[in-house]
Amino acid sequence: MTSSHREHGSPSPAPQARAPRLLRHSRGVLPFDRPRVMGILNITPDSFSDGGRFLARDDALASARRMIAHGVDVIDVGAESTRPNALPVPAEEEWRRLAPVLAAIIALGAPVSIDTYKADVAAKACALGAVIVNDIWGLQKDPAMAATIAETGAAVIMMHNRDTTDPGLDIIADIDRSFERSMELAARAGIPPERQMLDPGIGFGKTPDQSYKTINRLEHFARHGLPLLVGASRKRLIGAVLDVDTEDRLYGSLALHTIAFIKGAAMVRVHNVQPHVDAARIAHATMSEHAG
Repeated sequence: MTSSHREHGSPSPAPQARAPRLLRHSRGVLPFDRPRVMGILNITPDSFSDGGRFLARDDALASARRMIAHGVDVIDVGAESTRPNALPVPAEEEWRRLAPVLAAIIALGAPVSIDTYKADVAAKACALGAVIVNDIWGLQKDPAMAATIAETGAAVIMMHNRDTTDPGLDIIADIDRSFERSMELAARAGIPPERQMLDPGIGFGKTPDQSYKTINRLEHFARHGLPLLVGASRKRLIGAVLDVDTEDRLYGSLALHTIAFIKGAAMVRVHNVQPHVDAARIAHATMSEHAG
């Protein structure tokens, strides 16, 4: 059944109906027995929300320690801004930012994801102990990425992305096609399904309306049989509704991520860990109908 038929015809499968209830990685397993929270740690000078705040090694480590104290499940470390119109960063510069601090973050004990679309950076990060590669181009930018991840034993998060926005595009169908391509690349490289996760890429190559449509129809993507990550933290679609600056988008982020949990997301990617951990616990209590 095509995605267009799915949108206007029979209901989508139940959230997570066929998805693995875990994400296996090189050092263990992240179970999805409850909603999970991934914390964002940007070691960049120009990220849209917190650029420059954690470039210094001590600041980055302090942020990671706070996340762990607040109950984070995964720390996602990145050294290249992916905001609109950000300048590309060569792999050498990306690693120059990561090298002084990544091993120390990993040593804190929480599972670490490396946010990169470059195979060379992914390989070096995994050699230090990163257990997940979070690729915003879904293995489709660097031809060596899928094989590199397969060799490391890391898990992979494959995101939908576009170079440009197209308000007239059937965004659900486009995400489906991209997911299918990413999953094909992962399978060819020998990455098993239990080491794969999908991210519909909220705000990436999408208008605010398309991003809201994607979240509202999140159950649809259960058809791909993999757990879903959603990252809407502080993004433009929140400002488009609330007319608030980036730093004032916490409440909107909480609302969108709680909706995402209810609609089937296994994990959300966030700047503010503690309030999202609380929201995840409430979402879990609601979905399980159990307060204990």
